[in-house]
Amino acid sequence: MGTERARTPTTSPLDHGAVALLVTGSPGAGKSTVARAVAGALSRSALVNGDAVARLVVGGYVWPLGEPADEAARQVRLCNDNLCSLARNLLAAGFTPVIDWIVPDGDQLEVYRAALGERLRVVVLDPGADVCVARDRQRAPLEQFAFDGHDALRATMVEGFGGRGWWLDSSHLTAQETAALVLREADERARA
Repeated sequence: MGTERARTPTTSPLDHGAVALLVTGSPGAGKSTVARAVAGALSRSALVNGDAVARLVVGGYVWPLGEPADEAARQVRLCNDNLCSLARNLLAAGFTPVIDWIVPDGDQLEVYRAALGERLRVVVLDPGADVCVARDRQRAPLEQFAFDGHDALRATMVEGFGGRGWWLDSSHLTAQETAALVLREADERARA
């Protein structure tokens, strides 16, 4: 049995199922670390990891950039639908879902907006490609993503999001500093 670190619940407006928080950005931006820290600081929250939900598919799993492309796209749609369903269920039970997932374009963002409406908050961690690559290299070898499409991904997100959400340059912030900023300001700044 593991030990759980004691925490002091926040008084963040994100708490108690008031909103659903989507933390997105490029690989290496810090999504998982920040989402985990935010969820851990709230008194009633759930961490909803998109990679884990996508990997519920075992037989026939195709990763989002995999082949065949039509099957990869179908599984991404399924994952987005499942993430939204989980988020709605958690909200209904009074928990704040903190979703950790790459939402690469406006079409996929619309799935979340349609499902979660006014309760959706979107934080795009945007530290820049160089920082993402450097952070990825600091991971354990089996956890590295070795992604080289940061600029192209950012461009499709900027175009598709159309100014929605909070684009947070976290390049000079630690994960804890970023999480603290999200807890304080995302309710107002991250409206989608």
